[in-house]
Amino acid sequence: MGRTINGIAELKDLVGQHLGYSDWLEITQERVNQFADATGDHQWIHVDPERAKDGPFGGPIAHGYLTLSLGPMLAPQVSTVSGVKMAVNYGCGKVRFPSPVPVGSKLRLGVEIVEVEVIAAGQAQVTYRYTFEVDGAPKPSCVAETIVRFFE
Repeated sequence: MGRTINGIAELKDLVGQHLGYSDWLEITQERVNQFADATGDHQWIHVDPERAKDGPFGGPIAHGYLTLSLGPMLAPQVSTVSGVKMAVNYGCGKVRFPSPVPVGSKLRLGVEIVEVEVIAAGQAQVTYRYTFEVDGAPKPSCVAETIVRFFE
């Protein structure tokens, strides 16, 4: 269980701070296949382990958007916000996939608060920087600005 942040006021106090990391999560072929089924993206570099051995990554890799989609599962391990009625996903800013996530690797999420913008009384838009890392990889696998609206 991660850090508990109490409301919009405390979020504002944490701008520019790195909040920590999630636990490591193994990326399995089953998870990749389920994501392929859900999205209709059955490209061989993801779902054909035999063919992928001879591909550019030496084996199957997770979809970039699968990596990004793990944010809502991993972020609560880093932090949660109390004292709000609800939070809604507002979207993403810049999203990049600098390196692959090989099937069988372990992935974790680092979270930083980039900006907190009060948009109305008791409402704020928070921009987080999510950095997904593969254990032992020299570069992150995904760096994304995710935007959440909180309502007190």
